[in-house]
Amino acid sequence: MNTTDDHPEEYRQARFQAPPGSTELLLIRHGESEPARRGQQFPLVDGHSDPELAPEGREQAQRVADRLCVAKIDHIYVTTLRRTAQTAAPLAERLGITPTVEPGLREVHLGEWEGGVFRQKIAENGEIAQRLWRDGRWDIIPGAEPNERFDARTREAIERLAAAHRDQTVAIFTHGGVIGAVLAHAAQSRPFTFVGADNGSISHLVIVPDAWIIRRFNDTAHLDPAFSLVPAPLT
Repeated sequence: MNTTDDHPEEYRQARFQAPPGSTELLLIRHGESEPARRGQQFPLVDGHSDPELAPEGREQAQRVADRLCVAKIDHIYVTTLRRTAQTAAPLAERLGITPTVEPGLREVHLGEWEGGVFRQKIAENGEIAQRLWRDGRWDIIPGAEPNERFDARTREAIERLAAAHRDQTVAIFTHGGVIGAVLAHAAQSRPFTFVGADNGSISHLVIVPDAWIIRRFNDTAHLDPAFSLVPAPLT
């Protein structure tokens, strides 16, 4: 390129662009589910707690739809647990996409702490709960799914979906434990580094053949009351 003293060649900072052949995954944690109540057990699906969304969770689902309805999303996945399907429903309706169920991305199995017991035990912060967070292992809980098994099934599911959707963007409505496991693998971090994504949050992962690239974690801008005051982008 010819340049002059008045117009030197410029090198601007470039925005990230997903490489050709990659898959962009939006990992959306389900909205807030109904509260656990002492003496009342959540219904179970294949041994996993299956509460439905609380009213607050339904509002979060609407806000997720408001945020993502202008995005170029090619496919939507949910898990076997209804709180993910209920969270995905507003976006799926607006985009005219029928979600596909992906069992491999269901939440970690919590053994004897299923049915709503997990929330109670964490609130009480007993010895097992403290060891859980200190050691970063789900199977500190009696009968819970070992980390190695949980990590293997979530990783296999992500790799399979990424291979099926090259050069596409996929919205996956899933669970906090799953998001934590997937992003910890991507970052090669301690197991619980990314555990704690907020209900209704969006995390963003780009899968290429030789790398998993984290672009966002726990994006909750759309849950801020001010978001509803911002006009939606024109299409």
